[in-house]
Amino acid sequence: MAETAVLVNEFGEIGLDHLLVEHIDETTVLIGSGCLCCAVREDLVAALCQLLKRRDSGELPHFRRILIETTGLADPAPILHTLLADQRVSACCRIEDIVTTIDAVHGSGQLSEEGECLRQAAVADRLVLTKADLAQDKPKDDLIRRLRTLNEDAELLTVPVVPGDLFDRSRNEDDARTRRWLDADNHAHHDDTITSFALTAQQPLRIDRVVGWVDAVIASHGDRLLRLKGILDLEGSEVPVAVHGVQHVFHPLQRLAAWPEGLRHSRLVLIGRDLPIAAMTKEFYAVCQPDRR
Repeated sequence: MAETAVLVNEFGEIGLDHLLVEHIDETTVLIGSGCLCCAVREDLVAALCQLLKRRDSGELPHFRRILIETTGLADPAPILHTLLADQRVSACCRIEDIVTTIDAVHGSGQLSEEGECLRQAAVADRLVLTKADLAQDKPKDDLIRRLRTLNEDAELLTVPVVPGDLFDRSRNEDDARTRRWLDADNHAHHDDTITSFALTAQQPLRIDRVVGWVDAVIASHGDRLLRLKGILDLEGSEVPVAVHGVQHVFHPLQRLAAWPEGLRHSRLVLIGRDLPIAAMTKEFYAVCQPDRR
């Protein structure tokens, strides 16, 4: 956790979490009452900018990572949209990973009853199972199977975990991460209204066609698109290119270190609410691979 700034968000009329966090110095930032996904999104951006300003002025110790802890009530899509869309944030920060903790005792019920919990699990890069020692084996196994169905691409961890399990892995393990990503099955999954499906292409894609298809997806389904993420094999690029977006906003394409040995193809995963899988799949191949047989 060295060189990490932490923003804690809570939901309630009175802010208390900052009183429960151990103080090393007077650097705790209280964003304010309310959930990150609604009233305080502008406060989140302001808090991030203030943290960076205080770091750059020497008022705060140097940090290279900001960890944002949201409430259990937070819808992840608007938060991601805010972080991606705000030029003040995107100019100096990038989203590295989304980590969702899952209560092994109550998780199944929460996934069934709370739409936010379902979306938090669906968009995560890593799922961390907590209270596994308190859960009975069969309900815990059923929960794990449901999580695998909902989000097969996420890495599933069980506490105890250490910071090294959660941070910096996208930079240090490009090869393993890309291999795990590309080796995943290409099935469509449904959990209530959440849809997740993968698209693959064995031949290099033209970047203009991919961008055109993404623009069409945003125009038609942006409000329902919780996340789009993928690894692309683009014409003219010798290395894989990562794409990441949410709703109407997308990060600039990011070049990774190298292709894993024996693997070189494109794979995109789309996660959203009631997405028309058949129509979107047909459009992808019509636009991005018009010569596909």
